[in-house]
Amino acid sequence: MQHKGFTLWFTGLSGAGKSTVANLIGERLKKGGAKVETLDGDVVRTNLSKGLGFSKKDRDENIRRIGFVCNLLSRNGVVAIAAAISPYAAIRNEVRRAAENFVEVYVECPLDALIARDPKGLYKKALAGEIANFTGVSDPYEAPENPEVRFNSSECSAEEAAGKIWRYLLEKGLLSA
Repeated sequence: MQHKGFTLWFTGLSGAGKSTVANLIGERLKKGGAKVETLDGDVVRTNLSKGLGFSKKDRDENIRRIGFVCNLLSRNGVVAIAAAISPYAAIRNEVRRAAENFVEVYVECPLDALIARDPKGLYKKALAGEIANFTGVSDPYEAPENPEVRFNSSECSAEEAAGKIWRYLLEKGLLSA
């Protein structure tokens, strides 16, 4: 498999399945011989963005940092996969403009399904007022208007979603068999 460097940017609410699908795609790319780096939002916050809070300014700075690293990687032939909530459209668009090959993947999932899943118990705490500035509950999430790929994780499996992304990457020439 030949490939170009590109950024695959997963956005969506907490628990929607961003990391799960990002990891499936990452593994499939690696098996095909691609150089891949995945920047997971939770991991980035404990390393690259340590010390940033959850104000709009800090969230934007976190996304800017992830975007910068993705851009460095992708322009050097690496597939950079970002899986971060990235709730604000303006900063996602800023990152998009700075990147050469940017693919936005919107992992949609209704709030009631996320609350039912809630693997980390975060929605329960946010709804009880124990977590301030929680995206989708007490802080806004601006859904992408025109993502390159969109799927609803409450209606399809992670494997089906990964297949949809894979087909898009092939169609756009970012991957070749």
